[in-house]
Amino acid sequence: MSDVKRIATRASYGAALVELGKEHDDFVVLDADLAAATQTAMFKKEFPERFYDAGIAEGNLMGIAAGIATTGHVAFASTFAMFAAGRAYEQVRNSIGYPHLNVKIGATHAGISVGEDGATHQCNEDIALMRTIPGMTVVCPSDDVEARAAVKAAYETDGPFYMRFGRLAAPVINDRPDYEFQLGKGIVLREGADVTIVATGLMVSSALDAAELLAAEGIDAEVINIHTIKPLDEELVVASARKTGRVVTVEEHSVIGGLGSAVCDALCAACPVPVKKVGIQDVFGESGPALDLLAKYGLDAAGVAGAVREFVR
Repeated sequence: MSDVKRIATRASYGAALVELGKEHDDFVVLDADLAAATQTAMFKKEFPERFYDAGIAEGNLMGIAAGIATTGHVAFASTFAMFAAGRAYEQVRNSIGYPHLNVKIGATHAGISVGEDGATHQCNEDIALMRTIPGMTVVCPSDDVEARAAVKAAYETDGPFYMRFGRLAAPVINDRPDYEFQLGKGIVLREGADVTIVATGLMVSSALDAAELLAAEGIDAEVINIHTIKPLDEELVVASARKTGRVVTVEEHSVIGGLGSAVCDALCAACPVPVKKVGIQDVFGESGPALDLLAKYGLDAAGVAGAVREFVR
């Protein structure tokens, strides 16, 4: 995919907020002293009267967003995933989730692809935390096209909404006329008969590349893009599992509580088949170049292909 256009989904988030701001005036954007990094500075430049900086006080950020949401406005609260899901978890749970308020959390810099910022900032637990909050929608877009669509869907969806964005530029894989974003609906990107690969976020492109490597070896992999982790498209996952008989989940997140766990929950209830979870294996990350870290933790195309190959054979 060296010749494919690459855009960081955090940049897509900023651009989508500006586009949305031109169409609607009933929402505001908040940040926690990270507007340049989260890319909400784009919105601040266009609509300064609708932008609020809470400073380095993420719990307060979520509280302010919740308060604004009670006035009938939609509030987009933006900061790094480590701070949004980690530091401010109590406020997200009790002040946003419990009263089911229209707060949309834009969590950037998720996963080990944050790179040199190291383990303290590489949030590999946020999906697990957010999907346990009743009524919380959880979306992890795979590229620029999907990220922009997710922001629009967040605005249009009632209740709390968590969006996971990355720092690393991701290949644009959905730039095609027939692409349609439907909240809660997965997308079959490649038909296959031997194994199902269910991926989310940055890992969708890795899964597609891995499928090509496997095809050269005679392994026919089906690839499903799950952008909405909650609610999960259980119908699609189960149907594919029934066809192939084995499933591999791939995520830039802990294998505990994330996409893999959600898929296992669905399959255990409706179609028990062997499942292998590819992701961060109950360890912290480390500082280093993003691409090197993805390779080390088995999340590049070669690593995913190797895990699937071992599982199938």
